[in-house]
Amino acid sequence: MKITIACKDTKIQPWLDGLRMALPEAKISEWQAGDAPADYAVVWHPTQQFLNEQQDLKAIFNIGAGVDAMMHMKLPSKAKVVRLEDAGMSVQMAEYVCHAVIRHFRDFAAYDHAASSRQWSFQKPKRREDFPIGVMGLGVLGRRVAKTLCNFDFKVNGWSQRKKEINGVSAYAGRSEFQAFLAASKVLVCLLPLTDQTINIMNEATLQSLQSGAYVINVARGQHLVEEDLLRLIDSGHLAGATLDVFREEPLPAGHAFWTHPKITVTPHASARTLRDETISQIARKILALSRGAVISGVVNQQLGY
Repeated sequence: MKITIACKDTKIQPWLDGLRMALPEAKISEWQAGDAPADYAVVWHPTQQFLNEQQDLKAIFNIGAGVDAMMHMKLPSKAKVVRLEDAGMSVQMAEYVCHAVIRHFRDFAAYDHAASSRQWSFQKPKRREDFPIGVMGLGVLGRRVAKTLCNFDFKVNGWSQRKKEINGVSAYAGRSEFQAFLAASKVLVCLLPLTDQTINIMNEATLQSLQSGAYVINVARGQHLVEEDLLRLIDSGHLAGATLDVFREEPLPAGHAFWTHPKITVTPHASARTLRDETISQIARKILALSRGAVISGVVNQQLGY
């Protein structure tokens, strides 16, 4: 069994060492142009040259949760694309989103500002029943986020392309229920995969449909959000603010308006980082399963893009 690794902007040696330990009988190496065909590939932002040369791949394992970039490339015809499932990312995502929600709900930014001025003052408490949260995207990460938010006694709505039942979450699905989902939500959390159908989904019309004073949290992809529309609706007062972890251009340019806007919190695509040991263990298990002819989970539907 031959495995090749092609991971851009990644320290390759720890991945080589980890995979060799997990799969001692496999021949594992970093890809170089002109290499002989491999059976499996472990990738992050692979080049088209790599994909063109490795036409015999049985499966391509992405070391991140999102595979949108690869969906616009010409892939080896017989290769399955396998996305990372959780591997420690869902609990990180739940931590991040819950922190953002609670920071806004409890007005902790106002307390920080008061403390910086040595002011002893209180904020009027919000009522949970007036603070329904809408989670767009109920895959592995979205499901974990929605369930965790329920533990704080928030009313949680969930929207996905196909209806998914989650205990404690009001389920909405498809375009026919999208407007009702938005109208029922005071906080919008985006955890959708990026596809032709979801690009720019958070635009002026969508954001206007949220309840007045709504808050936006984007932890999916920057291309989901029309940035100018978000700024306009915050400045108009319809939106209370936003926490953004992903952007159309990364790193976010130094002169971008998001950096200095008083109602926008920016983080550097850090909501859920790939945990190498957990990822290697998951990939190794799936490679062994495929080599035995078993069916694995996490295979991307290349028509849908997720």
